[in-house]
Amino acid sequence: MKTASLALFGGIALSLLATPALAALNEGAKAPEFNTAGALAGKPFSFDLQKALKKGPVVLYFFPKAFTQGCTLESNAFAQAMGDFKKAGAQVIGLSADDLPTLKRFSTEECRDAFPVAQATPSIIKSYDVSMVMKGSATGLTDRTSYVIGQDGKIVMVHSDLDWRHHVSMTLKAVQALHH
Repeated sequence: MKTASLALFGGIALSLLATPALAALNEGAKAPEFNTAGALAGKPFSFDLQKALKKGPVVLYFFPKAFTQGCTLESNAFAQAMGDFKKAGAQVIGLSADDLPTLKRFSTEECRDAFPVAQATPSIIKSYDVSMVMKGSATGLTDRTSYVIGQDGKIVMVHSDLDWRHHVSMTLKAVQALHH
């Protein structure tokens, strides 16, 4: 009986871990503060969330891996919509666990020099609960999760979905709603 229960529990736990993690930070929660290094237009860039929020709302979008199909398409879409984000007073920053040389190239080639990308360090990944968990263990990648953070430091929108297609429109809509 005990062995059967353990086997059943183990199977359930593994099946739950085989899907990407869902963002645990809820709307209304205080966004964890962080500083990180990255690139804008191929040049070194440092990002401090607290300083960025003084200028307006911030869109943090976590993506799994630079130069993969979905991440490239998502970054292209954010670059294309950057004028609308700026018009709404928002800053956009992409975050992944990629190394700095990769992010420098990605910021120019796929983000089209329009917005920065930065390193999602293990502590940032943990504090935003965006670790991609597949087949029972963390992969070292971030899940595809977007957060819109209001100037007060509170999360006003969360969208966690590996399908990249709705992240730009949903975050833009949330940012625009802050002005109404």
